[in-house]
Amino acid sequence: MTRRLIALLLPLLLAAAACTAEPDPSPAPAADDVPGDIVLASGRDVTGKNGIRRQLIDDWNEREAKKKSGYRARLVELPGSADEQRSQLLGALQSGSAAYDVVNLDVTWVPEFAAAGLVRPLPDTAIDTADVIKSVADTGRWDGKVYAVPFNSDVGLLYYRPDYLKAAGVQQTDLSKVTVTRDLLEEMSEALDEHPPPRDYEKNWTTQLAGYEGRTVNAIEAFASATDDFAITDAEARYTADLGELTAGIAELRRRTLASYTLKDAADSDEAASLGDFNDGRTAFLRHWPYAYRTLHQTLTDGRIAVAPLPGRAVLGGQNLAVTQASQRSGKAAELIAFLTDEESERCLLDAGFAATRTSAYEDDELTCRSARPPSATPSAGGEGTDRMPRDERGRPAYARTILLPALRKAVQRPRTPLYGAFTQTFIAGLAPLFGDDPPDDAELAKQLDAALRRALPG
Repeated sequence: MTRRLIALLLPLLLAAAACTAEPDPSPAPAADDVPGDIVLASGRDVTGKNGIRRQLIDDWNEREAKKKSGYRARLVELPGSADEQRSQLLGALQSGSAAYDVVNLDVTWVPEFAAAGLVRPLPDTAIDTADVIKSVADTGRWDGKVYAVPFNSDVGLLYYRPDYLKAAGVQQTDLSKVTVTRDLLEEMSEALDEHPPPRDYEKNWTTQLAGYEGRTVNAIEAFASATDDFAITDAEARYTADLGELTAGIAELRRRTLASYTLKDAADSDEAASLGDFNDGRTAFLRHWPYAYRTLHQTLTDGRIAVAPLPGRAVLGGQNLAVTQASQRSGKAAELIAFLTDEESERCLLDAGFAATRTSAYEDDELTCRSARPPSATPSAGGEGTDRMPRDERGRPAYARTILLPALRKAVQRPRTPLYGAFTQTFIAGLAPLFGDDPPDDAELAKQLDAALRRALPG
């Protein structure tokens, strides 16, 4: 169904671009009049060197070669952290130093790139609202327009060691069958302290609290869990939080990061470090993203790894594809995006370990991935499959339909604002005293954070 939209995207894209409030002072040539490479700039593919994104692009290129269209997509992977990639993309698009046609944007960057005129508005039909998960679909819009199409999603999940819980005498070690709360985790922490498992166990839990976006994500999850309908900004990106909400959020974040409960190294950990600590057996629980499901199953086998929803609220992440304002191949670039985000491509992304953006990838048992080779199909030197990720009878990751999809539907967004960079830097710095040697009390830290956020965001 979605691939039929490809034929519609070109004329609708041009019409939408012509209706923008502030026309580009140096408009690009008409779409599709400059055959050649369509350059897609993206961060690292967590599924590996010849990952699923590249395989999908290779498949599109094969189709274009058969049509002799003269177009070829080329993937450019940007180095560094997500914050560094954002800076690189902003600099390249603002200066015109890189001829990118499509950019893969973190969901929090879409308002900033759209408001700056760096990416083009797309037709409303570019997002299939009948299939794309609603919380995910909302990340592609800004100021009433579609600027990006969800490519792969993300959400916080709770990974844990059933063998550790069993060794500590915990009766219910399948946490997918219970409602996981912070109280329950703390009860399990006490059991683990009284009957610590063998080997390398140190503390109950680890996560990502270093001074980067990981701290923002963990804090937003704590704040949203502490107060119903918590929001730092409103629909117009104005600052709306109050001292009571901030104080409650800080109290919950403090509770989640108590030294008696949390691995000390978490205060300086990012995704890679926390994943390594958990994989090494230092903790029984880990907050992480969906790609860790496949990664951890490569080493932790025989009932030593499981996943459940996070207690409280989980933050929505992911990346969306947008057409740059400067692209000389905007129509064909939109066609590439439609291919990379259609039903089959999303099923391929799910099979490879990403969180798909479409409900059909999780629920349509007739939908399969034919465009690429998922990791399970990659043979080892001996000819056997090397992927150990558990799968359901239809080949999807075993947890996808029962745990991942519901988590995506319930996930909360970080503040949506063109000033997201300023917000997250302020938020990270404002919460830093909580992890210092002499942290202030909750109310005092909330006052400091409130003052800083009022300076960073419009009120």
